[in-house]
Amino acid sequence: MGKFSIAIDGPAGAGKSTVAKELAKRLAYIYVDTGAMYRAMALHFIRNGITEGDSGAMEAACDTADVTITHKDGEQVVLLNGENVNGLIRTEQVSHMSSVSSTNKKVRLKMVELQRNLAAKENVVMDGRDIGSYVLPNADVKIFLTADAKVRAKRRYDEQSAKGIECSLEQIEENIRERDYRDSHREFAPLVQAEDAVYFDNSGLTIDETIEEIYRLCEKARG
Repeated sequence: MGKFSIAIDGPAGAGKSTVAKELAKRLAYIYVDTGAMYRAMALHFIRNGITEGDSGAMEAACDTADVTITHKDGEQVVLLNGENVNGLIRTEQVSHMSSVSSTNKKVRLKMVELQRNLAAKENVVMDGRDIGSYVLPNADVKIFLTADAKVRAKRRYDEQSAKGIECSLEQIEENIRERDYRDSHREFAPLVQAEDAVYFDNSGLTIDETIEEIYRLCEKARG
């Protein structure tokens, strides 16, 4: 029997990672956080003093970065050249660099190869921006998860504030709108709803309600 894959796409702050993690846990599937992989590469660029406008340096640095995902005690561990960088890749600086660098074709191709290899070997839940449309075009379930930009900004603000991170709601919303534009207008594999994906707007739902609805969709697809 072939492996079962679930693709969850959508813009920043829609709750993709939270939903994907919980689905994977309930289904006993492997969770592949593609965004974390791009963030690890972005951290590599920052550490090497590469600016967001230097695409040539980014492409060269791809060859000196090994980004892998392993699972320890049921949790995903992101490794950058063998170092666990889970605690270093969630800053606004890394988030911004990730958004910029992920539009680079060589960066994306390097990541896509690893992502497809994982899906060929395991039952996976994968979230990102081009999973159903490009990375896993034959995924068994495709969800396009979104919410109003103001709602997404407030969620991110609350999340950062709860961690004691000082931030501006207005700046976060501006960053989200900029990221939405970049992600949907990039030349290679842009953020787009796959034709056969289920459109799911969770602006008026809690994350738990969102998980329940999408879990039911997946269970129906699994028969």
